[in-house]
Parts: sequence; C-alpha cells; structure tokens
Amino acid sequence: MDGPITIERLDAEAARAHRDALADVLVDCVEGGASVSYMAPFPKDAARTAFAAIEPEIADGRRVLLAAFGDGALVGTVQIAAAWPPNQPHRADVAKLLVRRSARKRGVGRMLMERVEVEARAEGKTLLVLDTVTGGDAERLYERLGWTRVGVIPNYALFPDGRPCDTTVFWKSPA
Repeated sequence: MDGPITIERLDAEAARAHRDALADVLVDCVEGGASVSYMAPFPKDAARTAFAAIEPEIADGRRVLLAAFGDGALVGTVQIAAAWPPNQPHRADVAKLLVRRSARKRGVGRMLMERVEVEARAEGKTLLVLDTVTGGDAERLYERLGWTRVGVIPNYALFPDGRPCDTTVFWKSPA
C-alpha cells in the first residue's frame, strides 16, 4: 500500500455499503489482539452486526463514523458517539479507533484522530473523552496528539484471548 490515505465521513447509507469492509477491519484488529469490546474467536458476521447496529445512530446524528481509505481499500475507522443526557450536549466519546494491521505505521490513526477533532468541532463538541489499553500504540498516539491523561483503571477490560488489561482514560478539547 503506497498511495495516499484519505479520510471520509460515512453517512448511514455509505456505512451500509461499506459494512463488509468495516467488518474486515474490526475482525483483523480483534485477531491481532486489540481490546475493542470483542472476544476471540470473532466471526465476520458478528462484526457486520456490530456495524449494522450503529447505522441508526449515524442516520439520526448521534454517532459519526469516519473511514480511512488507501489504495482503494478501507483500512481504518473511528467513531464519535454523542448520544448523551441533556446536561452534556458539549461532549462526545471517541471509540473504536481501528487500523488494519497491514496499514499501520503510515499515519492512518493520526489522520483519523485529527479528523475526529474537525468533525467534533463541526458538531459543536468542546470536550472529547476516550479510553485505551494502557501501554499500547494507541496510548502513545493520543499522548503525541496532545490528549490529557486522566488515569489508569486496572483490569478494566479483557484482551480477546481473555487476559485482563488496564485502561487509560484521556480527554481533549478539540482545537
């Protein structure tokens, strides 16, 4: 993969059209050991179902889905979830930053996260929150991008193989 990476915001129709490719990225990440809510073995049908479940939220504006494309293939994705109580209209959670293993070390995660800030600002969000596996590549990425570490929660989640993992929580005001 040598061509440029482009980032696109997918509406519900585009998410549906790219559901198989989104599922492929999710399966690849879980197979690679990413703690992103799912346990191994993780079949593609379950990944398709996970993306189908968020399509209504995309359609009604409660969720933003970004996708990274390289050489004509979908290679990464991230979500902004903004469905919160009335006293929190200014904030959103960033979730499921996923980059296909074959596309890593090309800046895909950075580009997706930079676009997250642009889209969050456009949606009127002034506070973003996320969590990630402590000690992982994503944690280092968020630190480089200026996210503020809140702290570590021990044994917060499980890796796909069942081992517990600590989670680091971050926040940022989109610039």
